[in-house]
Amino acid sequence: MRMNKGLVPKLRFAEFSNSYWGITQLNTLAYKITERNKDDDISRVFTNSAIEGVVNQEEYFDRNIANKNNLTNYFIVKKGDYIYNPRISNAAPVGPISKNKLGIGVMSPLYTVFRFKNKENDFYEHFFLTNLWHAYVKSHSNTGARHDRITISVDNFMKMPLPYTSLEEQQKIADCLSSIDELIDAESRKRKALEKYKKGLMQKLFPAEGKTLPEWRFPEFQGCGEWKSKAIEHACQMFSGGTPDTSKKEFYGGEIPFIRSAEINKSSTELFITEEGFKNSSAKMVKKGDVLIALYGANSGEVALSKINGAINQAILCLRHETNNEFVYHYFTHMKNWIISKYIQGGQGNLSGQIIKSVNFYFPKPEEQQKIADCLSELDTLITEQINKIDQLKTHKKGLMQGLFPSLEEADV
Repeated sequence: MRMNKGLVPKLRFAEFSNSYWGITQLNTLAYKITERNKDDDISRVFTNSAIEGVVNQEEYFDRNIANKNNLTNYFIVKKGDYIYNPRISNAAPVGPISKNKLGIGVMSPLYTVFRFKNKENDFYEHFFLTNLWHAYVKSHSNTGARHDRITISVDNFMKMPLPYTSLEEQQKIADCLSSIDELIDAESRKRKALEKYKKGLMQKLFPAEGKTLPEWRFPEFQGCGEWKSKAIEHACQMFSGGTPDTSKKEFYGGEIPFIRSAEINKSSTELFITEEGFKNSSAKMVKKGDVLIALYGANSGEVALSKINGAINQAILCLRHETNNEFVYHYFTHMKNWIISKYIQGGQGNLSGQIIKSVNFYFPKPEEQQKIADCLSELDTLITEQINKIDQLKTHKKGLMQGLFPSLEEADV
């Protein structure tokens, strides 16, 4: 370990303003785990997700990725161990390092597993959530034959420079950041409770399969008779679009937002096309408030109300109801899982306009449609506010982490 006068974080707790900071290497604080699952005694397989950290593979993917009959070469990991996943993603540009909080399990030998000598190491759990160690990994690795993975030797990885200060200051920093994590968890639970409540309410407000009336109706609509059956193709105007020729640069970089399937629920888009590109393609314009359904891709079956005016491609189906788009949106949200399970078996395949056309909904009078839409939209507003609150807390924590941990690059490591 060595001291470095330039290694001082921007934010300090008053009681530690004169405490020293130094730099050490990971291999002085921790050691690599090499214990193998020799007799296949352990069948609980973990994965290190860039977003959710260490998770049970079977639950995370809804299926087994690893061959449970051949886990002999897998590393045995225990609660408190750290796992480095070299897979690159937008959320983890050099791969994530996460702390195992699940208990004993096994991990693929593609991962690097290490264990801190001191069990009080929450300080480093938070440090690895920053990008302050990324530069070292980038400078001592390459992407190898596979562009989606970092290749770094175990020796170089374990020589990674880490900041250190007194154990008391480390704990203070860890406690501060953990308290924000607790707030984020609490607000996330509120969000899930609201989403669960909305899901249950939709089951009551829309007719069950084989029924023509919902279980619950607002008092002013009691005794108003059965809802009328109507196929979506007869209730809505329907169309999808197309993509301008990607070889023609003059079709891109314009002012028309081009909405792709992954962006149907976003307030902005990254791609813009020109008037010329729009006119010379089968792209179609949608209005803010139109119902958009993703037909192809990873989010096939997702439904949203468009938040912008823009053009769509062939992977999106637009619906415009004769009286109430919001009612149709909520109805499709309620039916989404049924549609996916019926038409996209096992998560594979795509939807089509023909499939959506054949879906049959039941419609009450316009006044009742509006009442249901208003009720569910109020819940959506609460859920959105909750999402924004969680995002603000995460942004606040990210800023704190950048201030509470020193920059190793500025310290000339």
